[in-house]
Amino acid sequence: MSDEVNINSNERTLDTVEFSLRQPKYDQNTFWGRYRRCLDIIDPRTLLVSKEKEQDCLKLLDAYKHNKLPPDVTSDQLWEARKIKEAIFHPDTNEKIFMPFRMAGFVPFGTITVVGMLLPAPTLSTVVFWQWLNQSHNAAVNYSNRNATKPTPTSRFILSYVTAITSAVSIAVGLTVFVQKAKIFSPQVRRSLQRLIAFPATASANICNVLAMRSNELIEGVELVDSEGNVKGTSKIAAKRAIFETIITRVFLSGTVLCTPAFVMTALERTKFLRRNPRFTLPIQAIVCVLSFGIALPFAIALFPQMSQIDVKDTEPEIQNNCNELILHYNKGL
Repeated sequence: MSDEVNINSNERTLDTVEFSLRQPKYDQNTFWGRYRRCLDIIDPRTLLVSKEKEQDCLKLLDAYKHNKLPPDVTSDQLWEARKIKEAIFHPDTNEKIFMPFRMAGFVPFGTITVVGMLLPAPTLSTVVFWQWLNQSHNAAVNYSNRNATKPTPTSRFILSYVTAITSAVSIAVGLTVFVQKAKIFSPQVRRSLQRLIAFPATASANICNVLAMRSNELIEGVELVDSEGNVKGTSKIAAKRAIFETIITRVFLSGTVLCTPAFVMTALERTKFLRRNPRFTLPIQAIVCVLSFGIALPFAIALFPQMSQIDVKDTEPEIQNNCNELILHYNKGL
């Protein structure tokens, strides 16, 4: 394999975990196990992996699958290959995800819109622009990382996108106008509230966004598989669980990423340094947003396992009648 991007070169452990194509490296029944896996998924270094490196990883994993591995390949190399594959390719379709819409690209590309939404004293036009840009990016991320065991018609995707954008802009504009016209607030309080508007507006819009962009899962259901990956049926009940868990993740992420910088910047703007050097406000805000986003994202994703499980007794009657398993699994999406 090429040494062009050796992502795990400084992360070796003395007790290397035995490699598996299906079982995760870390225990997904614990929060910290999911958190460590999330750090792999959102690792921005995977954005720099070349096409040659991608193909090397795919070939290595295929060789392992067919018992044709060269004798000198280690478990570390196999885990690195799997990490790169899971960060770049969709788990259901095995298609390459466009770089800005991967979870590894969520922070680098999403921070731009977060900074824009937190700019002080926004006008209606800037509120509309930044909410449109943010929800467009979120829509693309939601769609690219959805459960894709069932195809989504293009017409439904377009309708979902329009619904998500309309809800986002309407909520944000409505709250902005309310704060601007509410004379019960002092100018300083109004300025702080305008920053905080981004959270309820974005959180509400994110709920609409996830529901809209993944509505096909609610209509068609998602595939349930056993421990060997064999499809045992399609479940709308599992789809509802997957989308609910994704919504909780998005709301938690919005609250942390938008509220933390808002409070921090409100406090920093009262310091002598920023009062005397206002030109540093925007770069400092950008740094605060990147740190908040980067810290919050793995915690948010780790709230629930990506490959979730469901008791067969909780699924549709037709699945219960035709399945001898006790537990089935499904891709929650990210």
